[in-house]
Amino acid sequence: MLEQSEAQEELKRADHSIFVTLKYTKTCDVIKNTIQRLINAFDYTIIHALTKLKANKKIKEIPHSPLSRAEMLKKTYRRPEITDFINFYFMLRKIDRATYSKKEEFRKNVTLSVILENGEVINVNIEMLYSYFEKTKEFVSFIESKF
Repeated sequence: MLEQSEAQEELKRADHSIFVTLKYTKTCDVIKNTIQRLINAFDYTIIHALTKLKANKKIKEIPHSPLSRAEMLKKTYRRPEITDFINFYFMLRKIDRATYSKKEEFRKNVTLSVILENGEVINVNIEMLYSYFEKTKEFVSFIESKF
C-alpha cells in the first residue's frame, strides 16, 4: 500500500502547486514541476497496480522502466479506461521531456509552450494544468477502486 500513499502525497503536492504556488508566482517552472508530480503520481499508481497483479499471479515480474510498466498494465488489464489513462500518461511524459518556451510569465495567462518531437505544439496554461490534475486524480481513484 506504500505506492498508493506516495501517489496521494504527490497529488497533494501538485494540488498545492496549482492552487497556491502558481497563484502567486505565475511561472512556467511551477507548471513544469506540477507536470512532473503528476507523472510521479502515475508511476506510483502503476507500480501499485502491478504489485497487486503480481500478488494475484497475473504477471510474473514488474519491469524496471516506467514505460515498460505502463505498457504491461495496459496489456494485462485490458480496459478502454486504462488505455486512455496510459496514453495520457505517455503524453505527460512527452510534455515533460520536450523543448519548451515560456509565455506571459508572471502574468495571469502564464503558458508553457511545448514543442513535441513530431512538431506538435501544446500550450499548457493554468486551466489545462488543472484538467491534467483532475485526470490524474481520476486515474488514481480508478486504480484504488479496482485494486
